[in-house]
Amino acid sequence: MAFKEKKQPVRHEAEQSEFIRRFKTNPFIFVGTIIILIIVVVAFVLVPAIVPEAGRMVELNFGSYNKIPINYVPGNYFAQVRENLARYRQNTTSEANYLQVSMEVWRGAFEEAVIRTAVLEEVKQTGYAPSQEQVDKEVAEQFRIDGVFDAARYRQLDRTTRMSLWRGVRDSLIERRYREDVTGLRIPSKETDFIAALASPQRSFDLIALPLSSYPDSEIALYAADNQNLFRFTHLSRITVSSSEAETQTVLTSIQEGTTTFEEAAGTHSQDTYADRGGDMGIKMIYELATEIPDVEAQNTVTALQAGEYSPVVKVPSGWAFFRAEVTPYPADIADSSVIAKIRSYLLDQERGRVEDWLIAQAETFIAQVKEAGFDAAAEAQGYTKQSFGPLPLNYGGVDLFTSLRSAGIQELASADSNENFWRTAFFTPLETPSIPLVLGSNVVVLYPKEEIPAEESAVETVKSIYSSYWLSYNAEMGLRYYFLRSDKLEDRFFDAFYKFIYNPF
Repeated sequence: MAFKEKKQPVRHEAEQSEFIRRFKTNPFIFVGTIIILIIVVVAFVLVPAIVPEAGRMVELNFGSYNKIPINYVPGNYFAQVRENLARYRQNTTSEANYLQVSMEVWRGAFEEAVIRTAVLEEVKQTGYAPSQEQVDKEVAEQFRIDGVFDAARYRQLDRTTRMSLWRGVRDSLIERRYREDVTGLRIPSKETDFIAALASPQRSFDLIALPLSSYPDSEIALYAADNQNLFRFTHLSRITVSSSEAETQTVLTSIQEGTTTFEEAAGTHSQDTYADRGGDMGIKMIYELATEIPDVEAQNTVTALQAGEYSPVVKVPSGWAFFRAEVTPYPADIADSSVIAKIRSYLLDQERGRVEDWLIAQAETFIAQVKEAGFDAAAEAQGYTKQSFGPLPLNYGGVDLFTSLRSAGIQELASADSNENFWRTAFFTPLETPSIPLVLGSNVVVLYPKEEIPAEESAVETVKSIYSSYWLSYNAEMGLRYYFLRSDKLEDRFFDAFYKFIYNPF
């Protein structure tokens, strides 16, 4: 018996648009789940369908392929795949993620229904069809108990159900044959040998990493001394009016003439996040006002205000504004650790190159020591922690066929998998020679290639085996999905139908 989709509170259209954006950006988000379930789907394990109550919605249309409707009807292929996916995801569903999981389940079922429809259309053009004997045999397999066909259980089905079952099995056989033909192509032996050869050579490395967070407070203090104006503190209040410069000037004039107070005007006229606080922006460093007042000249005017002074009306991103200085700007106390932390944040955000250059210079000093005393001695002398990884091949992109950089479990290399400069440096630096300094994420790294060896023969044979079976089949499956789900023949109305029938059906 079908039961009603759990009704969710109506949410803002922006939320719906965000879901649609995420799905359309990556239309194959469900591929992993679908591949896991392909065998299960063929078995048609049924659970109650999550659809509106019987009688309210009998047939739901989500689009078409080559003008053939992609409909959800209780008991059809679309419904059965959805039911299997719902069962598979039931332990990962909560009140908080219900809408997202529900959409993923329905979208996954829709895509599988599209692919089956497309495959049947493709095969139809060839004239192929499984024999009646073959279909009967497959149907009979579903009614075997301990290897014996249970005729009584089969006869309990009415004629309509028998025919529906027979057609479903026939279509499954057609789809299975199509997939086998697509994914069962033989791979030229030279191609397999070429791919397997990429497993060699393999290198082992030592490394040291200098995190950007190790940039010393003393360097921050020097930078602050050279840029004192950026790191002065001020305390401002603000009134913003979005309509016009003239109206903003009228509000400012009424305050200056004493007709109203600044706080009253902020509550009545201001249209920014500070209005509820009487316009109070709190204490800020001068550099923090760059986004509030993009125009440099206007920013200089505002930050030069003395306590109690008002600025002229200036242009701001949300309209027009004027400011009142609550204090006269005062210099930062470099001895205060919280001040150093704020300036450090500014440097990493706005002057990252300065920090990287300083750490690169430290790394170059270390490299010079390595050439004189060796890697281990230099690391110990500088107090750096040595880490080791490998052996692994030049596996750009972290391809699963080979040992990947991820297997090293070194946090500082997390961003290096697809970093061309990293791999070039790692495999073209001579053995037992420190590499040039590399900026990787939030670290400056020095590599030390220790050893280079060929891949073990067993590893090469494993690569050949995997590439010949799973790897090619997986990529063929991905190509199949891309071909059909991006086809001009597909009219995809999934999101409209989902929000109409499932998300808010009443």
